[in-house]
Amino acid sequence: MRVSLSWLKDLVQVNEPADQLGDRLSMAGFEVEELEDLSLLAQGVVVGHVLEKTKHPNADKLSVCSVDVGAEAPLQIVCGAPNVRAGIHVPVAMVGAVLPAVKLTIKAGELRGVSSQGMICSLAELGQTSAVDGIAILEDLVFEVPAPGVSIAPVLGLDDTVLELAITANRPDGLSMTGIAREVAALTGSDLSLPDTPAPTSCEALTPSAGSAEAMQRGGIYAVTEVMQLDGAKRSPQWMQQRLQRAGVNPVNAVVDIGNLVMLEQGQPLHAFDADALESLCGQPIKAADFGLRQAHDQEPFRGLDGRDLVLDSRVQVVTCCDRAVAIAGVMGSANTAVNDTTQRIWLESALFTPTSVRSSSRATGQRTDSSSRYEKGLPREITLLAAGRALSLLKTMLGAEIGQTWQCAAEPGPAPVVELRRNALHQLLGPLAPTAPDAEAQDLDDGRVEACLKSLGCSLTATDDGWEVIVPPSRRLDLLREVDLIEEVARLVGFDHFESHLPDPLRPGQLSTAQQAERRLRQRLCAFGLQEVTTLSLTRADDSDANRIAISNPLLAETSHLRTALWQEHLEICQRNLQASQPGCWLFEIGNVFSPDSSGVHQQSRLGGVICGERRLSRWRTSGKTAPLSYFEARGILTALLSSLGIDSMDRRLSDDVRLHPGRAATVVVEGKPLGCFGQLHPSLCDDFELPPETYLFDFDTALLLNAATRNNRWIPQFKTYSTLPAAERDLAMVVSKSLPSGDLLQAIRKAGKPLLESVELIDHFESDQLGADRCSQAFRLRYRGKDSTLTDDQIQPVHEKVRQALIKQFEVELRS
Repeated sequence: MRVSLSWLKDLVQVNEPADQLGDRLSMAGFEVEELEDLSLLAQGVVVGHVLEKTKHPNADKLSVCSVDVGAEAPLQIVCGAPNVRAGIHVPVAMVGAVLPAVKLTIKAGELRGVSSQGMICSLAELGQTSAVDGIAILEDLVFEVPAPGVSIAPVLGLDDTVLELAITANRPDGLSMTGIAREVAALTGSDLSLPDTPAPTSCEALTPSAGSAEAMQRGGIYAVTEVMQLDGAKRSPQWMQQRLQRAGVNPVNAVVDIGNLVMLEQGQPLHAFDADALESLCGQPIKAADFGLRQAHDQEPFRGLDGRDLVLDSRVQVVTCCDRAVAIAGVMGSANTAVNDTTQRIWLESALFTPTSVRSSSRATGQRTDSSSRYEKGLPREITLLAAGRALSLLKTMLGAEIGQTWQCAAEPGPAPVVELRRNALHQLLGPLAPTAPDAEAQDLDDGRVEACLKSLGCSLTATDDGWEVIVPPSRRLDLLREVDLIEEVARLVGFDHFESHLPDPLRPGQLSTAQQAERRLRQRLCAFGLQEVTTLSLTRADDSDANRIAISNPLLAETSHLRTALWQEHLEICQRNLQASQPGCWLFEIGNVFSPDSSGVHQQSRLGGVICGERRLSRWRTSGKTAPLSYFEARGILTALLSSLGIDSMDRRLSDDVRLHPGRAATVVVEGKPLGCFGQLHPSLCDDFELPPETYLFDFDTALLLNAATRNNRWIPQFKTYSTLPAAERDLAMVVSKSLPSGDLLQAIRKAGKPLLESVELIDHFESDQLGADRCSQAFRLRYRGKDSTLTDDQIQPVHEKVRQALIKQFEVELRS
């Protein structure tokens, strides 16, 4: 929102310099993004009186002017403007003046042999818009021309400052000059002098079709007024054009400019339809009941005021006249009903549309306008007819228009909401005021100051035993809904820096929970093993192959229109980009949320996902510069080391039905008897799709299950155990088994049967041969036995070792070789 300080001073008393006012507004929540001092556009420019004009002796298109600028002697200035003549007053840039609008510094010099001691300026050279081709003639611009030598800035209204304010979504009142004026009055205690906004004197009931009436009442109110005896060719006065330009709106004609001025002043968008153009379009006389509101038909054509041809669909709400679309509701009018130089009658529309419908229409058409930005944030119903009355009053006084009847279709207004504000809740949340003197004690905010703050916002208060019952003004009812909102307003107006620190009593040091410690340790270990942490968006595009992706109701882009159901696709895209950028590999991981539909709505789950693709960075020094991608077992070993560092034992189960992974090189990782997730080599088809090498490995784990296992008795905390001084005894056990039998199942069975003497067991050999059979292989294990109190003898080891052998025969029907 661009706020002209001179306009603001007409609405509220401002006693502070622009920079101090900007700081105060920023502290109150309206951040000043830019402060533009317009006087810099005309620094060094004064009023000049052209005394004499003669033809340049050496150029046909140049004139030599004698200009009085209030000095002892007139200046000689060479000018090339066709409209310069003797007897007029003009802006004159003195020698040394800087004109930022055209990036020009004025210097004394010669033009075709004639000296020139300044420059006569056009409005464009002073940063102003003008339809005149040539220099600015002050007699045409101002009612009273000042004496020569006076600074031109106040003459042209350039003694002004424009504040560019960032308006948050919860403060739609900040998109109007009256809203900013109320805010300044509340912050400074100054008096308001807002313009009168009389509602139309008489309103008749508008009776459109049933569907239109329902849509109009859903928005709140829809009103149209017939206005006659207008002159569309008439231009608005200079002061109005200046206010529009400084707000970032281009002047068009007096009728349109009045509507835009009221929108900027009151915050309520208005729209004027050319009545004769409507009748020509519809082929019949138009009455108020012919206006309607509906959703657009699919493939319905529409040409907007900007000249763009659009094709609408059912997401777009349109205003109709005789069922012809004449405007996109709350966004833009149509080109064929626009006010132009031949306009003599208009229908003035003042209406409320639901923020949802305007937002949907704006996104569907790709149009974002000053009108739609206000409707999207929400507007109070009470201002709709008042803004129309303000516009009608200006049309009558400035253009001599004849105001006709006003028709409205409106829903029944509900009672004003009452918000209860408890005194104890306010003091408990804000704490005491900081003492102003060193020896003074901190005091709670007194009731009088609380009431003064809320009344300055326009609230009505009724005192109760516990506090107050507050009725919020219409301009703030979309923002001040709860007790805490009112408390925040009090703190904002008093100043957050005026309250003492209000900390819990007693104070206790904060600390990470065991789950947070485990997650932090997990991230550190993954980075230590060479993986880089990434963060991807939770929003993704639609995918016909994934029916579980949940569409969000208000997507900004098609690429971010759905909630993701997995992490791996974004990870593979990252790997693809890295390899295309000539990186030797990409090892990455992410802990992020994925989403899936369930009976209660949306289920959110945290997952640990990652990819090991290609080589580890800076690892070729170990391979003499040769490419050495990881094997399946080396990649799986990284995750084994990760889980071991957290004190977690895991085992693998064969996995063949995961479409992401190679069916013969994939496993379900089991922790504490529960499936933690999967690990495996990427499926060859996906490698081709993403242009990745075959040695690409993917893992996907349940974060909650992993952290739950890691935090059980703080497994990662080192615990000292006395080293055994007794020797160990080792036995090898080889057997012929089916190739489909995982070695992990054999290891688990050996550990269970070898208790309590078995200290460790490991796979030391895997052998395949035609002599063993097509589907058979040999696996050999090394078992280590150790006693707790004494050295084991063969008589003590042999029964346990035999128990292990028999358990394997019984459970897996293995053929023992040793």
